[in-house]
Amino acid sequence: MSPSVEFGAVSAMWLGILTSLSPCPLATNIAAVSFIGKQYRNTSVVVLSGLAYVLGRMAAYLGLGAVLIAGILSTPRLSGFLQKSMNKILGPVLILAGMVLLDLLRFPASGGGIGEKLREKAGKGGLLGAVFLGGLFALSFCPVSAALFFGSLIPLSVAKDSPVIYPLLFGFGTGIPVIVFAVMIAFGMRSIEAVFRGVTRVELWVRRVTGAIFIVAGLYYSAVYIFEAL
Repeated sequence: MSPSVEFGAVSAMWLGILTSLSPCPLATNIAAVSFIGKQYRNTSVVVLSGLAYVLGRMAAYLGLGAVLIAGILSTPRLSGFLQKSMNKILGPVLILAGMVLLDLLRFPASGGGIGEKLREKAGKGGLLGAVFLGGLFALSFCPVSAALFFGSLIPLSVAKDSPVIYPLLFGFGTGIPVIVFAVMIAFGMRSIEAVFRGVTRVELWVRRVTGAIFIVAGLYYSAVYIFEAL
């Protein structure tokens, strides 16, 4: 495996972790796992439900990413254009994604929330319900998660010709913090709110650093491939 592919794989997983730590998905994930955890008293079942929820998220991102990327790559003209121009496109895309992460660009949050009845049905549906709930929440994009998925992961996956592995790694990355919180909830840790506040503070700085890196990388790609200045 070449270093560029390894870097791309690590980047895909890191984008997933950053997505899961963003305030909107983080709060949603904790609420979902907490809700599922309340349905059971058995610690192992709570952990398994958390893992099932993560599998649902991974399946949703894999399915959506694979369809989008395979569709792009299977269109001869579009695929040929992207192969020649992806590095030129990647520069502005990274700059825009970085601006979103730094809150320099703001988009209205999606109003398509998941109904309470649907959440309750999924939460009471056992492991399959947890899988369904994970997939449902994964596709409820907020501005930051949309920027990371559509603005960063999809171009990265197209550039590396990876319609399966990178979306799967992204989904796995989104599940890592969820698994941690599921274990905490299963073992009755009452400091979940304090941990949530701490993670939110850390996420703010991590997001800012990542946003700055995205902008610098975007400027570099733009200088090299668009303006041929370097």
